[in-house]
Amino acid sequence: MLQVTNPATGELIRELAVDTTESIHEKYATARAAQPTWAALPVADRCTLLRGFKARLTERCDELADLLTSETGKPLQQSLNELKGVHARIDFFLEHTARTIQTAEVLPPETNPQELLAFEPLGVIANISAWNYPYLVGVNAFIPALLTGNTVLYKPSELASLTGLAIQEMFTEAGLPEGAFTTVIGEGQTGAELLQLPIDGIYFTGSHATGVKIAAAAAPSLMRVQLELGGKDPAFVMDDVNIPAAALALADGAFYNAGQSCCAVERIYVQDRIADSFIEHFVSAARKLVLGSPTDPATTLGPLTRPAQLHVLEAQVKDALAKGAVLQTGGQRAPGPGSFFEPTVLTKVDHTMDLMTDESFGPIIGIQVVDSDTEAVQLMNDTPFGLTAAVYSQDKDRATRVLAQVNAGTAYWNCCDRVSPHLPWTGRGHSGQGSTLSTLGILAFVQPKGWHLKAEG
Repeated sequence: MLQVTNPATGELIRELAVDTTESIHEKYATARAAQPTWAALPVADRCTLLRGFKARLTERCDELADLLTSETGKPLQQSLNELKGVHARIDFFLEHTARTIQTAEVLPPETNPQELLAFEPLGVIANISAWNYPYLVGVNAFIPALLTGNTVLYKPSELASLTGLAIQEMFTEAGLPEGAFTTVIGEGQTGAELLQLPIDGIYFTGSHATGVKIAAAAAPSLMRVQLELGGKDPAFVMDDVNIPAAALALADGAFYNAGQSCCAVERIYVQDRIADSFIEHFVSAARKLVLGSPTDPATTLGPLTRPAQLHVLEAQVKDALAKGAVLQTGGQRAPGPGSFFEPTVLTKVDHTMDLMTDESFGPIIGIQVVDSDTEAVQLMNDTPFGLTAAVYSQDKDRATRVLAQVNAGTAYWNCCDRVSPHLPWTGRGHSGQGSTLSTLGILAFVQPKGWHLKAEG
C-alpha cells in the first residue's frame, strides 16, 4: 500500500493500492487497444472532450485545491493559482494542435509526384509526472499527447497520487473512452516497470539522476524520450536596477512554493556597487514570509513536500558556513510537526560551496557579489544545468547581451520563474532534453510521414 501523508502535519491522509505488474500490463493492453480508435477521431472531437475536462477543473477548483494542498503542503492560494493557471495552457493546445499537425502540401497536386508532409501519433506514451506542480507540469504532456491521438499511461508522483486519481476521474467524467487516459499508481519501481512495456514514448519530469536512469532504460527500444529535469537557475542584478523592486521580485522567485520548482531562482549574483543595499532589501523580504499551515490564508511559505529534502538543505547550510558563508536569516528547520524549513539567505558565498552548485529545491538562496558583467556570465555558466537565467537591469541591450552568452533554455529580463504556453520549455545539459509547450511541445507527440504520390502515365 502507498501511504499518502500530509507534509504539514505528518498525518496519514489515505492508503492507496499500488499497481502490480499484472495490473500495469492490463492497463497497457487497454491503452494499446484503445489507441487506433482514439486516433481515428477528428482532432475537433478530441478537443470537445478535452474541453469537458477543462470545465471540470473549473467546477471542482476549490475541492481540487484542498486536495493538492493536503498532499503536497502547498499554500492553498498557490494551489488555487496552479489550477487557474492551467487554463491558458489547455486553451493554447486546443487552439493550435489541429493546425500544427495538419497534412501540408510540399508540392501541389499538379506536380507529379505530389509531396505531402503528414504527422501521426506515436501510439501509447507513458507520462511520469512531478509532485511540485502536478497540474501545470501534467497538462504540458498529457493534453497535447491526447489531442494528437496518443493514449496515455499517467504515473503521478507518489507524493501527488490523489491529485493523479482526481485527474483520471475528470477525464472519465468528460467522456474519454476507456484506455485513452489511465492512471498508474506507485513509486519508482512502478515507473521502472512502465519502461519495460513496448510503449512508444516516455515523458518524464523530475530529477537529473532519475532522468539519466530513464534514458538508459529506454535506449534499447529507441523509443521517444523527453526529459524535463532540474535547474540551478541564476539571476544577475546589475547596478542600475530599482533595488527594492528587484529584491522583492527575486525573493518571490526564490521562495514561491518553498523554492520547490525547477525554475526557482537558486543563486543570485549582484554587482558590488549596490550589493549591500540589495542584500538588505532581499533579506527583509525573506523575513516577511509567513511560515505556517498551508490552509491558513496568511501563510506564504508552506512545508517541504519531501521530508528528506530537509537533510539536503541542512547539509548545504553546514557546508557553506564551514567555508566562510554568512547566514543572514533562517538556516534551520522550523520547530513543531511537519517538514518546514525557514526561509534562508546566505552571503559571502562562492562556487566551492554546494549551495551555489548543487540543486537545492527548497527555500534557501546564496547571494554572491561580482564586479562585472563578465564575471557574472562566467559564474552563471559555471554549472552542468541549463534551464533558466535572469538579468535585472534598466538597460535592455546590456541585459540581453549578457543573457545571449548564458547557456540556458529560457532567458528572463526583469522577471523570473515564468512559463508561457507560447514559448518552448526546454532544458540544456543536466536540465533535460526535448521541449514542452509551444508548437514544439505539440510536435513532441507526433512522428512525421512523407508522402510521395505519383499518378500513372
